[in-house]
Amino acid sequence: MSAQKSTARRPALTYGDDRLQTLQRNTFRYFWQETNPQNGLIPDHTSADDIPASIAGVGLALGSYPVAVERSFVPRAKAVERTLATLRFFWGAPQGPMPDATGHRGFFYHFLDVTTGRRAWRCELSTIDTTILIAGALTAAAYFDQATDDEREVRNLADSLYRRVDWRWAQNGDATVSHGWKPETGFLRARWQGYNEALILYVLGLGSPTQPLPEKSYLAWTSTYRWKTLYGHELLYGGPLFMHQLSHLWIDFRGIQDAFMRRQAIDYFENSRRATYVNQRYGIRNPKGLRDYGQHAWGITASNGPGPTTRRVRGVTRRFLGYVARGVPYGPDDGTLAPWAVVASLPFAPEIVLPTLQHYSVTYPKMENEHGLVCSFNPTFPSRGSGGSGWISHDHFALDQGPVILMIENYRSGLIWRLMRSCPYVAVGLRRAGFRGGWLTGLPPTTPVAE
Repeated sequence: MSAQKSTARRPALTYGDDRLQTLQRNTFRYFWQETNPQNGLIPDHTSADDIPASIAGVGLALGSYPVAVERSFVPRAKAVERTLATLRFFWGAPQGPMPDATGHRGFFYHFLDVTTGRRAWRCELSTIDTTILIAGALTAAAYFDQATDDEREVRNLADSLYRRVDWRWAQNGDATVSHGWKPETGFLRARWQGYNEALILYVLGLGSPTQPLPEKSYLAWTSTYRWKTLYGHELLYGGPLFMHQLSHLWIDFRGIQDAFMRRQAIDYFENSRRATYVNQRYGIRNPKGLRDYGQHAWGITASNGPGPTTRRVRGVTRRFLGYVARGVPYGPDDGTLAPWAVVASLPFAPEIVLPTLQHYSVTYPKMENEHGLVCSFNPTFPSRGSGGSGWISHDHFALDQGPVILMIENYRSGLIWRLMRSCPYVAVGLRRAGFRGGWLTGLPPTTPVAE
Protein backbone atom coordinates (compact mmCIF):
# COMPACT_ATOMS: atom_id res chain seq x y z
CA MET A 1 0.00 0.00 0.00
CA SER A 2 1.42 3.39 -0.88
CA ALA A 3 1.86 6.11 1.71
CA GLN A 4 -0.70 8.30 -0.06
CA LYS A 5 -3.40 5.63 0.30
CA SER A 6 -2.81 4.93 3.99
CA THR A 7 -5.57 7.16 5.38
CA ALA A 8 -8.62 5.09 6.27
CA ARG A 9 -12.05 6.21 5.09
CA ARG A 10 -14.55 7.42 7.63
CA PRO A 11 -17.10 4.69 8.30
CA ALA A 12 -20.79 5.00 8.95
CA LEU A 13 -20.69 6.06 12.59
CA THR A 14 -21.74 3.65 15.27
CA TYR A 15 -20.29 5.89 17.96
CA GLY A 16 -21.14 9.32 16.62
CA ASP A 17 -19.57 12.75 16.74
CA ASP A 18 -21.84 13.82 19.57
CA ARG A 19 -20.56 10.98 21.74
CA LEU A 20 -16.97 11.72 20.78
CA GLN A 21 -17.55 15.34 21.79
CA THR A 22 -18.97 14.26 25.15
CA LEU A 23 -16.10 11.84 25.75
CA GLN A 24 -13.58 14.52 24.83
CA ARG A 25 -15.20 17.09 27.14
CA ASN A 26 -15.46 14.71 30.09
CA THR A 27 -11.89 13.54 29.63
CA PHE A 28 -10.63 17.12 29.55
CA ARG A 29 -12.44 17.79 32.82
CA TYR A 30 -9.78 15.65 34.54
CA PHE A 31 -7.02 18.03 33.46
CA TRP A 32 -8.99 21.15 34.27
CA GLN A 33 -10.27 20.11 37.69
CA GLU A 34 -7.34 18.09 39.04
CA THR A 35 -4.53 20.51 38.15
CA ASN A 36 -2.80 22.74 40.68
CA PRO A 37 -3.60 26.14 39.09
CA GLN A 38 -0.53 27.74 40.68
CA ASN A 39 1.98 25.68 38.70
CA GLY A 40 0.04 23.57 36.19
CA LEU A 41 1.08 20.26 37.76
CA ILE A 42 -1.43 17.40 37.58
CA PRO A 43 -1.48 14.24 39.73
CA ASP A 44 -0.34 11.33 37.61
CA HIS A 45 -3.40 9.29 38.59
CA THR A 46 -6.34 9.17 40.99
CA SER A 47 -5.67 5.94 42.90
CA ALA A 48 -4.40 7.64 46.06
CA ASP A 49 -3.85 11.01 47.71
CA ASP A 50 -0.57 12.90 47.38
CA ILE A 51 0.29 11.37 44.01
CA PRO A 52 3.03 13.38 42.26
CA ALA A 53 2.70 14.81 38.78
CA SER A 54 4.06 13.14 35.68
CA ILE A 55 5.67 15.77 33.46
CA ALA A 56 4.40 13.88 30.41
CA GLY A 57 0.88 14.30 31.77
CA VAL A 58 1.53 18.04 32.02
CA GLY A 59 2.67 18.08 28.39
CA LEU A 60 -0.53 16.33 27.35
CA ALA A 61 -2.54 18.91 29.28
CA LEU A 62 -0.70 21.74 27.52
CA GLY A 63 -1.63 20.16 24.20
CA SER A 64 -5.23 19.78 25.33
CA TYR A 65 -5.83 23.44 26.20
CA PRO A 66 -6.04 24.51 22.52
CA VAL A 67 -8.57 21.72 21.94
CA ALA A 68 -10.60 22.95 24.89
CA VAL A 69 -10.71 26.46 23.45
CA GLU A 70 -11.70 25.24 19.99
CA ARG A 71 -14.46 23.05 21.44
CA SER A 72 -15.66 25.77 23.86
CA PHE A 73 -14.85 23.72 26.95
CA VAL A 74 -13.09 26.74 28.50
CA PRO A 75 -12.66 30.39 27.43
CA ARG A 76 -9.45 31.29 25.61
CA ALA A 77 -8.37 33.69 28.37
CA LYS A 78 -8.67 30.93 31.01
CA ALA A 79 -6.68 28.51 28.87
CA VAL A 80 -3.95 31.12 28.37
CA GLU A 81 -3.87 31.74 32.12
CA ARG A 82 -3.44 28.03 32.88
CA THR A 83 -0.84 27.61 30.14
CA LEU A 84 1.16 30.58 31.37
CA ALA A 85 1.14 29.34 34.96
CA THR A 86 2.53 26.02 33.73
CA LEU A 87 5.25 27.43 31.50
CA ARG A 88 6.32 30.04 34.05
CA PHE A 89 6.74 27.31 36.64
CA PHE A 90 8.91 25.11 34.45
CA TRP A 91 11.05 28.02 33.26
CA GLY A 92 11.67 29.29 36.79
CA ALA A 93 11.98 25.94 38.61
CA PRO A 94 15.43 24.96 39.95
CA GLN A 95 17.75 23.33 37.41
CA GLY A 96 20.99 21.67 38.45
CA PRO A 97 22.60 18.46 39.74
CA MET A 98 21.03 18.80 43.20
CA PRO A 99 18.95 15.71 44.07
CA ASP A 100 15.93 17.85 45.03
CA ALA A 101 15.88 20.05 41.93
CA THR A 102 13.11 20.09 39.32
CA GLY A 103 15.38 19.45 36.36
CA HIS A 104 18.89 19.48 34.95
CA ARG A 105 20.38 20.39 31.56
CA GLY A 106 16.94 21.50 30.38
CA PHE A 107 15.39 18.09 31.11
CA PHE A 108 12.96 17.49 33.98
CA TYR A 109 12.43 14.72 36.47
CA HIS A 110 9.77 12.18 35.57
CA PHE A 111 7.67 12.85 38.69
CA LEU A 112 7.33 16.13 40.58
CA ASP A 113 5.59 16.98 43.82
CA VAL A 114 2.34 18.69 42.83
CA THR A 115 2.69 21.39 45.48
CA THR A 116 6.43 22.13 45.62
CA GLY A 117 7.35 21.13 42.08
CA ARG A 118 10.45 19.30 43.28
CA ARG A 119 11.65 15.82 42.33
CA ALA A 120 9.55 12.99 43.76
CA TRP A 121 10.31 9.32 44.54
CA ARG A 122 14.03 9.67 43.71
CA CYS A 123 12.93 9.26 40.09
CA GLU A 124 15.01 9.73 36.96
CA LEU A 125 15.53 12.78 34.82
CA SER A 126 13.39 11.50 31.92
CA THR A 127 14.26 12.18 28.31
CA ILE A 128 10.98 10.91 26.82
CA ASP A 129 8.74 12.56 29.40
CA THR A 130 10.57 15.85 28.92
CA THR A 131 10.01 15.43 25.18
CA ILE A 132 6.25 15.10 25.67
CA LEU A 133 6.27 18.14 27.96
CA ILE A 134 8.11 20.17 25.30
CA ALA A 135 5.77 18.91 22.56
CA GLY A 136 2.82 20.21 24.57
CA ALA A 137 4.54 23.55 25.10
CA LEU A 138 5.30 23.93 21.38
CA THR A 139 1.69 23.06 20.55
CA ALA A 140 0.47 25.77 22.89
CA ALA A 141 2.94 28.24 21.36
CA ALA A 142 1.65 27.48 17.87
CA TYR A 143 -1.97 27.92 18.90
CA PHE A 144 -1.79 31.00 21.11
CA ASP A 145 -0.66 33.32 18.32
CA GLN A 146 -2.42 36.57 19.15
CA ALA A 147 -0.52 39.82 19.67
CA THR A 148 -1.33 40.12 23.38
CA ASP A 149 1.26 40.27 26.13
CA ASP A 150 0.11 36.96 27.63
CA GLU A 151 0.07 35.01 24.38
CA ARG A 152 3.41 36.49 23.37
CA GLU A 153 4.80 35.28 26.70
CA VAL A 154 3.43 31.79 26.05
CA ARG A 155 5.36 31.67 22.79
CA ASN A 156 8.57 33.03 24.32
CA LEU A 157 8.52 30.67 27.29
CA ALA A 158 7.83 27.60 25.17
CA ASP A 159 10.67 28.54 22.84
CA SER A 160 13.05 29.16 25.75
CA LEU A 161 12.21 25.82 27.38
CA TYR A 162 12.89 23.98 24.13
CA ARG A 163 16.15 25.80 23.49
CA ARG A 164 17.43 24.96 26.99
CA VAL A 165 17.27 21.17 26.49
CA ASP A 166 20.76 19.70 26.03
CA TRP A 167 20.01 16.75 23.75
CA ARG A 168 23.67 15.99 23.09
CA TRP A 169 24.39 15.58 26.80
CA ALA A 170 21.62 12.94 26.92
CA GLN A 171 23.56 10.79 24.45
CA ASN A 172 26.19 10.20 27.13
CA GLY A 173 28.89 9.67 24.55
CA ASP A 174 26.99 7.21 22.37
CA ALA A 175 24.90 7.57 19.20
CA THR A 176 21.46 6.85 20.65
CA VAL A 177 19.81 8.71 23.54
CA SER A 178 19.70 7.49 27.13
CA HIS A 179 16.37 6.94 28.86
CA GLY A 180 17.47 9.23 31.65
CA TRP A 181 19.83 10.23 34.45
CA LYS A 182 19.90 10.26 38.24
CA PRO A 183 22.09 12.51 40.39
CA GLU A 184 22.93 9.57 42.64
CA THR A 185 24.04 7.08 39.96
CA GLY A 186 24.40 8.92 36.64
CA PHE A 187 22.91 7.85 33.32
CA LEU A 188 20.54 4.90 33.08
CA ARG A 189 21.80 1.93 31.08
CA ALA A 190 18.68 1.72 28.91
CA ARG A 191 18.72 3.62 25.63
CA TRP A 192 16.09 4.53 23.07
CA GLN A 193 16.56 1.66 20.65
CA GLY A 194 14.05 -0.41 18.69
CA TYR A 195 10.87 1.19 17.39
CA ASN A 196 8.80 2.79 20.14
CA GLU A 197 7.36 6.11 21.27
CA ALA A 198 10.78 7.81 20.94
CA LEU A 199 10.16 8.82 17.33
CA ILE A 200 9.13 12.29 18.50
CA LEU A 201 12.14 12.44 20.85
CA TYR A 202 14.53 12.06 17.95
CA VAL A 203 12.59 14.53 15.77
CA LEU A 204 12.61 17.26 18.44
CA GLY A 205 16.19 16.44 19.39
CA LEU A 206 17.31 16.79 15.77
CA GLY A 207 15.38 20.04 15.35
CA SER A 208 16.94 21.88 18.28
CA PRO A 209 18.59 25.21 17.35
CA THR A 210 20.96 25.03 20.33
CA GLN A 211 22.18 21.52 21.30
CA PRO A 212 20.78 19.25 18.58
CA LEU A 213 21.28 15.55 18.20
CA PRO A 214 23.57 14.68 15.28
CA GLU A 215 21.90 13.09 12.28
CA LYS A 216 23.78 9.84 12.94
CA SER A 217 21.78 9.41 16.16
CA TYR A 218 18.59 8.89 14.15
CA LEU A 219 20.27 6.42 11.84
CA ALA A 220 21.62 4.55 14.87
CA TRP A 221 18.08 4.37 16.25
CA THR A 222 16.44 3.12 13.06
CA SER A 223 19.19 0.51 12.64
CA THR A 224 17.68 -1.27 15.68
CA TYR A 225 14.19 -1.56 14.14
CA ARG A 226 12.51 -4.97 13.75
CA TRP A 227 10.27 -5.57 10.72
CA LYS A 228 7.82 -8.44 11.24
CA THR A 229 4.84 -10.17 9.68
CA LEU A 230 2.03 -10.67 12.19
CA TYR A 231 -1.42 -12.04 11.32
CA GLY A 232 -0.83 -11.24 7.67
CA HIS A 233 0.34 -7.66 8.28
CA GLU A 234 3.91 -6.57 7.59
CA LEU A 235 4.92 -3.82 9.98
CA LEU A 236 7.57 -2.18 12.11
CA TYR A 237 7.17 -4.03 15.39
CA GLY A 238 6.27 -2.60 18.75
CA GLY A 239 4.27 -4.77 21.18
CA PRO A 240 2.22 -2.28 23.26
CA LEU A 241 -0.21 -0.22 21.24
CA PHE A 242 0.89 3.08 22.80
CA MET A 243 4.26 2.82 21.02
CA HIS A 244 2.39 3.30 17.74
CA GLN A 245 0.39 6.26 19.03
CA LEU A 246 2.28 8.75 21.21
CA SER A 247 4.43 10.37 18.53
CA HIS A 248 1.36 10.58 16.29
CA LEU A 249 -0.48 12.70 18.84
CA TRP A 250 1.71 15.56 17.70
CA ILE A 251 3.09 14.86 14.23
CA ASP A 252 1.14 14.08 11.06
CA PHE A 253 3.14 11.26 9.47
CA ARG A 254 0.74 10.75 6.56
CA GLY A 255 2.60 10.84 3.27
CA ILE A 256 6.05 11.64 4.68
CA GLN A 257 8.78 9.00 4.82
CA ASP A 258 12.27 8.56 6.19
CA ALA A 259 14.79 6.23 4.52
CA PHE A 260 13.49 3.19 6.42
CA MET A 261 9.89 3.75 5.40
CA ARG A 262 10.83 4.53 1.80
CA ARG A 263 12.37 1.06 1.62
CA GLN A 264 9.13 -0.46 2.94
CA ALA A 265 6.94 1.71 0.66
CA ILE A 266 4.66 2.84 3.50
CA ASP A 267 4.69 5.62 6.13
CA TYR A 268 4.52 5.60 9.92
CA PHE A 269 0.80 6.39 9.84
CA GLU A 270 0.12 3.27 7.78
CA ASN A 271 2.38 1.32 10.13
CA SER A 272 0.22 2.40 13.08
CA ARG A 273 -2.91 1.42 11.17
CA ARG A 274 -1.46 -2.06 10.71
CA ALA A 275 -0.47 -2.24 14.38
CA THR A 276 -4.06 -1.40 15.30
CA TYR A 277 -5.33 -4.26 13.15
CA VAL A 278 -2.74 -6.62 14.64
CA ASN A 279 -4.03 -5.72 18.09
CA GLN A 280 -7.58 -6.50 17.00
CA ARG A 281 -6.57 -9.74 15.28
CA TYR A 282 -4.87 -10.87 18.47
CA GLY A 283 -8.11 -10.20 20.34
CA ILE A 284 -10.05 -12.27 17.81
CA ARG A 285 -7.60 -15.19 17.97
CA ASN A 286 -7.37 -14.93 21.76
CA PRO A 287 -4.54 -17.48 22.12
CA LYS A 288 -4.74 -17.52 25.92
CA GLY A 289 -8.50 -18.12 26.07
CA LEU A 290 -9.20 -14.91 27.98
CA ARG A 291 -12.76 -13.81 28.62
CA ASP A 292 -14.61 -11.51 26.20
CA TYR A 293 -11.74 -10.93 23.76
CA GLY A 294 -12.96 -10.58 20.19
CA GLN A 295 -13.57 -8.42 17.16
CA HIS A 296 -14.86 -5.56 19.29
CA ALA A 297 -12.83 -6.26 22.44
CA TRP A 298 -9.14 -5.37 22.16
CA GLY A 299 -6.79 -2.59 23.25
CA ILE A 300 -3.68 -4.18 24.75
CA THR A 301 -1.08 -1.66 25.87
CA ALA A 302 0.53 -0.11 28.95
CA SER A 303 -2.16 0.11 31.60
CA ASN A 304 -3.16 -0.54 35.16
CA GLY A 305 -4.34 -4.03 36.10
CA PRO A 306 -5.97 -6.03 38.93
CA GLY A 307 -2.69 -7.53 40.20
CA PRO A 308 -0.14 -8.46 41.08
CA THR A 309 -1.87 -11.62 42.20
CA THR A 310 -2.58 -15.20 41.12
CA ARG A 311 -6.11 -16.61 40.85
CA ARG A 312 -7.69 -19.87 39.78
CA VAL A 313 -10.15 -19.14 36.96
CA ARG A 314 -12.24 -21.94 35.43
CA GLY A 315 -9.65 -24.52 36.26
CA VAL A 316 -6.69 -22.44 35.04
CA THR A 317 -4.17 -20.73 37.32
CA ARG A 318 -3.68 -17.24 35.95
CA ARG A 319 -1.23 -14.54 36.98
CA PHE A 320 -2.69 -11.05 36.96
CA LEU A 321 -0.44 -8.00 36.73
CA GLY A 322 -0.52 -4.44 38.02
CA TYR A 323 0.64 -1.50 35.92
CA VAL A 324 2.79 -2.93 33.10
CA ALA A 325 3.33 -2.47 29.37
CA ARG A 326 1.18 -5.26 27.92
CA GLY A 327 1.74 -6.12 24.27
CA VAL A 328 0.89 -8.43 21.38
CA PRO A 329 1.50 -11.05 20.29
CA TYR A 330 4.31 -11.93 22.70
CA GLY A 331 2.81 -10.51 25.88
CA PRO A 332 2.55 -9.92 28.65
CA ASP A 333 -1.20 -10.39 28.46
CA ASP A 334 -3.38 -11.15 31.48
CA GLY A 335 -6.78 -10.23 30.03
CA THR A 336 -6.55 -6.49 30.77
CA LEU A 337 -7.89 -4.18 28.06
CA ALA A 338 -7.45 -0.41 27.87
CA PRO A 339 -10.29 1.48 26.18
CA TRP A 340 -8.23 4.67 26.00
CA ALA A 341 -5.78 2.89 23.69
CA VAL A 342 -8.65 2.04 21.36
CA VAL A 343 -9.60 5.72 21.17
CA ALA A 344 -5.97 6.70 20.53
CA SER A 345 -6.07 4.60 17.34
CA LEU A 346 -9.12 6.47 16.03
CA PRO A 347 -7.36 8.37 13.22
CA PHE A 348 -5.67 5.19 11.98
CA ALA A 349 -8.63 2.79 11.84
CA PRO A 350 -11.99 4.40 12.68
CA GLU A 351 -13.79 1.53 10.97
CA ILE A 352 -12.80 -0.81 13.81
CA VAL A 353 -12.37 1.74 16.63
CA LEU A 354 -15.89 3.18 16.59
CA PRO A 355 -17.69 -0.20 16.69
CA THR A 356 -15.38 -1.24 19.55
CA LEU A 357 -16.25 1.88 21.53
CA GLN A 358 -19.92 1.21 20.90
CA HIS A 359 -19.49 -2.38 22.12
CA TYR A 360 -17.68 -1.23 25.26
CA SER A 361 -20.30 1.40 26.08
CA VAL A 362 -23.10 -1.19 25.86
CA THR A 363 -21.32 -4.13 27.50
CA TYR A 364 -19.40 -2.23 30.18
CA PRO A 365 -21.40 0.92 31.03
CA LYS A 366 -19.40 1.39 34.25
CA MET A 367 -16.29 2.07 32.17
CA GLU A 368 -17.24 5.70 31.61
CA ASN A 369 -17.78 8.39 34.24
CA GLU A 370 -17.50 12.14 34.74
CA HIS A 371 -13.79 12.07 33.76
CA GLY A 372 -14.24 9.94 30.66
CA LEU A 373 -13.04 6.37 30.28
CA VAL A 374 -11.46 4.52 33.16
CA CYS A 375 -7.90 3.34 32.70
CA SER A 376 -8.61 -0.33 32.03
CA PHE A 377 -10.74 -3.38 32.75
CA ASN A 378 -10.23 -7.13 32.93
CA PRO A 379 -13.26 -9.38 32.24
CA THR A 380 -11.27 -12.52 33.12
CA PHE A 381 -10.42 -11.46 36.66
CA PRO A 382 -12.91 -12.93 39.17
CA SER A 383 -14.56 -10.10 41.05
CA ARG A 384 -17.76 -9.98 43.06
CA GLY A 385 -18.14 -6.22 43.07
CA SER A 386 -18.58 -5.45 39.37
CA GLY A 387 -21.79 -7.22 38.49
CA GLY A 388 -20.12 -10.24 36.96
CA SER A 389 -18.13 -8.18 34.46
CA GLY A 390 -14.76 -8.84 36.05
CA TRP A 391 -12.41 -6.12 37.30
CA ILE A 392 -12.92 -2.50 36.26
CA SER A 393 -10.41 0.16 37.24
CA HIS A 394 -11.80 3.14 39.10
CA ASP A 395 -8.74 5.24 38.33
CA HIS A 396 -7.75 7.77 35.73
CA PHE A 397 -4.17 8.32 34.54
CA ALA A 398 -3.03 11.57 32.95
CA LEU A 399 -1.07 9.57 30.36
CA ASP A 400 -4.32 7.91 29.27
CA GLN A 401 -6.49 11.03 29.33
CA GLY A 402 -4.32 13.09 27.02
CA PRO A 403 -4.27 10.73 24.00
CA VAL A 404 -8.08 10.48 24.13
CA ILE A 405 -8.47 14.25 23.85
CA LEU A 406 -5.78 14.78 21.23
CA MET A 407 -6.56 11.84 18.96
CA ILE A 408 -10.29 12.52 18.92
CA GLU A 409 -9.40 16.03 17.81
CA ASN A 410 -6.92 14.87 15.18
CA TYR A 411 -9.62 12.56 13.82
CA ARG A 412 -12.28 15.25 13.83
CA SER A 413 -10.31 18.31 12.68
CA GLY A 414 -6.56 17.57 12.52
CA LEU A 415 -5.96 20.53 14.85
CA ILE A 416 -2.84 19.30 16.67
CA TRP A 417 -1.28 18.04 13.44
CA ARG A 418 -1.86 21.42 11.76
CA LEU A 419 -0.36 23.29 14.69
CA MET A 420 2.78 21.17 14.74
CA ARG A 421 3.16 21.36 10.96
CA SER A 422 3.52 25.13 11.48
CA CYS A 423 6.32 24.65 14.02
CA PRO A 424 9.65 25.20 12.20
CA TYR A 425 11.55 23.03 14.69
CA VAL A 426 9.45 20.02 13.77
CA ALA A 427 10.09 20.55 10.07
CA VAL A 428 13.84 20.88 10.69
CA GLY A 429 13.89 17.74 12.82
CA LEU A 430 11.96 15.71 10.28
CA ARG A 431 14.18 16.81 7.41
CA ARG A 432 17.36 16.09 9.35
CA ALA A 433 15.94 12.62 10.06
CA GLY A 434 15.59 12.13 6.31
CA PHE A 435 11.83 12.63 5.95
CA ARG A 436 10.62 13.83 2.57
CA GLY A 437 7.38 14.16 0.64
CA GLY A 438 3.83 15.03 1.62
CA TRP A 439 3.21 18.22 3.54
CA LEU A 440 6.96 18.77 4.02
CA THR A 441 7.28 19.42 0.27
CA GLY A 442 5.18 22.57 0.41
CA LEU A 443 7.05 24.21 3.28
CA PRO A 444 9.69 26.88 2.70
CA PRO A 445 13.31 25.85 3.30
CA THR A 446 14.36 25.92 6.94
CA THR A 447 17.70 26.98 8.31
CA PRO A 448 19.78 23.89 9.14
CA VAL A 449 21.13 23.48 12.63
CA ALA A 450 24.85 23.44 13.20
CA GLU A 451 26.48 20.13 14.12
